[in-house]
Amino acid sequence: MSAILASTVLASESTGQVSEGLGYGVTALYIVSFSLFIYGLMGLTGPKTAVRGNWIAATGMGIAIVATLLSVYNNAGDVGVPTVNWVLIAIGLAIGVALGIPPALKTKMTAMPQLVALFNGVGGGTVALIAWAEYIEYDGFTQVPHEPNVAVIVGSLFAAIIGSISFWGSLVAFAKLQELLNKNLEKKLVAAAKLFQVANVVLAIVAVAVAVVIGVKASSTNATPWYWIVILLVVAGLMGLFVVFPIGGADMPVVISLLNALTGLSAAAAGLALNNQAMIVAGMIVGASGSILTMLMAKAMNRSIPAIIFGSFGGGDAGAAGAAGGAGGTVKATSAADAAIQMAYANQVVVVPGYGLAVAQAQHTVKEMADLLEDKGVEVKYAIHPVAGRMPGHMNVLLAEADVPYDSMKEMDDINGEFTRTDVTIVIGANDVTNPAARNDPSSPIHGMPILNVDQSRSVIVLKRSMSSGYAGIDNPLFTAEQTSMLFGDAKKSVAEVIEELKAL
Repeated sequence: MSAILASTVLASESTGQVSEGLGYGVTALYIVSFSLFIYGLMGLTGPKTAVRGNWIAATGMGIAIVATLLSVYNNAGDVGVPTVNWVLIAIGLAIGVALGIPPALKTKMTAMPQLVALFNGVGGGTVALIAWAEYIEYDGFTQVPHEPNVAVIVGSLFAAIIGSISFWGSLVAFAKLQELLNKNLEKKLVAAAKLFQVANVVLAIVAVAVAVVIGVKASSTNATPWYWIVILLVVAGLMGLFVVFPIGGADMPVVISLLNALTGLSAAAAGLALNNQAMIVAGMIVGASGSILTMLMAKAMNRSIPAIIFGSFGGGDAGAAGAAGGAGGTVKATSAADAAIQMAYANQVVVVPGYGLAVAQAQHTVKEMADLLEDKGVEVKYAIHPVAGRMPGHMNVLLAEADVPYDSMKEMDDINGEFTRTDVTIVIGANDVTNPAARNDPSSPIHGMPILNVDQSRSVIVLKRSMSSGYAGIDNPLFTAEQTSMLFGDAKKSVAEVIEELKAL
């Protein structure tokens, strides 16, 4: 989409001869690209078709870029497109390819949420820069060459605000997920949520006021100075920072989805300003799908989107928070040998993956353990919570990397009814999504959040490094439950020890 933005902005406005036939061809290519966008998005509804869906959508984007370049050429008419524009477009495409492909190929699955946040931020930043370019090109929007100029002005200003919010907010999300922020600083930021909320109200008023001034001045010959759009971008950027700063890690999956939706909406607004159909359609698809996903994620947590954005929940640190065993109760440690015996003589074992599995890169080892159990006649399934990990589908992608069959990955609603007849549930690095307090304790901050009912299993084995709490920073009574035993240590190493014990049985 960034390439479309760049090439469109570089189009020369002229009154030269325009080829009607080429114009129809561009429209046809856009229709084909839109169709591929939608068809590709349909493929992203399940892990089996996700890769194919990505390739289809990517093909559609390639066609859209070609169509945009043809449109640039055609709109220039007899005057022709200045050579410098073609050079700039080529440089932009080359830089995009050079910066986009290497991280996409080399980034580990554990870091995929960070990459998504970063790439999303790039899209928002591109839109904001396009709005800035439009402001300069049209002399503060006083020299808009075509009607209606209201669409150009409003679309550009909306894109500037939302694009800047998305860019800077996504950078903060990236920094949080990459653990670039000091933990003590992050806790202080979360604790100062109310202050950030007040600041954002003030910044929102200032942003709207600046946008109104620019819009009003555009109707006269007295354009606002160049620094007004800079002020608007800076104010919106501060809003992006202040919105995400106080949001804890537990809510990051929802925040990433929301920022993605905002980027799409800003791109659509920019497309409206530039009269570019590809940007409008692609932006609305991203905005609509991101909004739907955000609502689904919020529903999975049984929380409203305003509560997530303004609630400052989930600021705890998985490695530094207090004990997670709940008030009172006794923690029972187990060994790899005992865990292996329990699972080897079970009829059904359910694996519950969490971020701890991703950090330990234990997915391949877990798959090897499951294969050994299945060779012994044990049925193995994987229970996937919608918000497990750091982004939607994180666990599905991680397990798919280890060639875990898609049919073995069960969504929460499908697997919850099976825990009562499950002999052993092994929880690997999951905390909050297995916390029975969400179901049983009205005073718990996560009460009402749908969870995996692992506490209903006959036996539960929890793999953790220590008795630290999850991202939500609250106790988990599951760890002191009568049927629960703890296998402490690195998840990958612990599973490897279980594998050796299984081989010896």
